[in-house]
Amino acid sequence: MKNTPPLQPETFYHVYNRGINSEPIFKREENYSYFLLKYDKYISPIAETYAYCLLNNHFHFLIRTKNEDEISRIHNPVRVNPNRVTRDTSKIISLQFSHFFNGYTQAFNKQNDRTGKLFELPFRRIEVGDDAYLSRLIYYIHANPQKHGLIDDFREYPHSSYHSHLSTKRTNLDRENVLTWFGGRNAYSGFHDSFQDEREVRTIVFDDI
Repeated sequence: MKNTPPLQPETFYHVYNRGINSEPIFKREENYSYFLLKYDKYISPIAETYAYCLLNNHFHFLIRTKNEDEISRIHNPVRVNPNRVTRDTSKIISLQFSHFFNGYTQAFNKQNDRTGKLFELPFRRIEVGDDAYLSRLIYYIHANPQKHGLIDDFREYPHSSYHSHLSTKRTNLDRENVLTWFGGRNAYSGFHDSFQDEREVRTIVFDDI
């Protein structure tokens, strides 16, 4: 089993995973929106989300977990012990992700007349400790569909956060911080328009999916 230390509060993570045996986790168009609805229900209370991309058999998110007080206040069966806040907070984060994956799996299985696990376990996460890599990681996440040959131009892919960052419509993403990291909308577009060397993010993307 992979070494997966517990997720800590106030920490940036690249969270990603794929279907078990690389099976599809999205088969119909409505699966993508339902996945994001479940994500918002269970993950938004414990983390800010900056970028995402959903592909047919895997997904990527860039998140930052909230602080201990915010996480501890959510309705959860875990009772927070003031003397062990960090451990219990990590348990709450883990449970929220478990509820998210289990809830989506149950609906997906019912719709597709299947049983059993849908996602590989444990789900993958990499702590992002260097702010300098955030913009490059967002590019990597957005460019994933083109890298895997799903589309000729990743900027036209409908199931990523690329266009949400450029839009003025309401979003659950932390759009303002993302644009600030890039230096504004024009710089954001320009960064995505120019070729980026994938090797620049290899230090934070160890498991390539």
